[in-house]
Amino acid sequence: MRNKIAIAAVSGLALMSGCKPSVDQLRAAIEKNPEIVFSAIEQHPEKFMEVVNAAFQKAQIKQREKETADLEAAREAEYKNPLKPEIPADRAVKGPQDAPITIVEYSDFQCPYCVRGYQVIRGIEEKYKGKVRVVFKHLPLKMHEEALPAAQWFEAIALQSPEKAYEFHDKLFQNQDKLNQEFYKNTAKSLGLDVAKLEADVKSEKVKARIEADQAEAEKFKFQGTPGFLINGISIKGAMPQAEFEKVIERLLNPPKS
Repeated sequence: MRNKIAIAAVSGLALMSGCKPSVDQLRAAIEKNPEIVFSAIEQHPEKFMEVVNAAFQKAQIKQREKETADLEAAREAEYKNPLKPEIPADRAVKGPQDAPITIVEYSDFQCPYCVRGYQVIRGIEEKYKGKVRVVFKHLPLKMHEEALPAAQWFEAIALQSPEKAYEFHDKLFQNQDKLNQEFYKNTAKSLGLDVAKLEADVKSEKVKARIEADQAEAEKFKFQGTPGFLINGISIKGAMPQAEFEKVIERLLNPPKS
């Protein structure tokens, strides 16, 4: 990094005088006489910073362009060969079973970015009413103490009522700062659920196995943070804006003609 700045400094000085030495020439000059870098900075500090900042901004633009191109290439590959998440018949699903669009979400109830994901999915459900079903899966991060307990309660509730599980899911994201055992119990009571059964199911092997399977699947699909989404097997990583989801959904609903 220091060499790059040094080269930029000398480049700035050279540009001011109208000459255009090669990078190799500049590097050789700096290695032989490093004091010219300091002299250039001292004599032209504003120009030096201008050249360095311009170079940095240009590098940032190129990096973003590369990342966008890489993402588009990876997404095109997924359109041809979508990822295939497991959706067991007994899984809690929100929306019509025959919906043309299935969104599988890998999330953490205590993650602030997942609240954004929750809001985006609500917007998608509203815009594409009847065309989208959602499967909520779990990727509780170790840094969030209540993420795993909340996931356990969601799955325990799903054993009694998938519909109530998603009502519970909404309450968790709407009250993320209140997550604790008392909140889970009180919310379950308000939903008319059998709390005694829930307290037993929370600790059950079935709930444990389901969450572990979700975590393993998220890792397989290279979701390292939360939230992550699959839209008919097309991945979206992070709390992206709703427009990004709509772009994928519109292509799936209206595939380009070959």
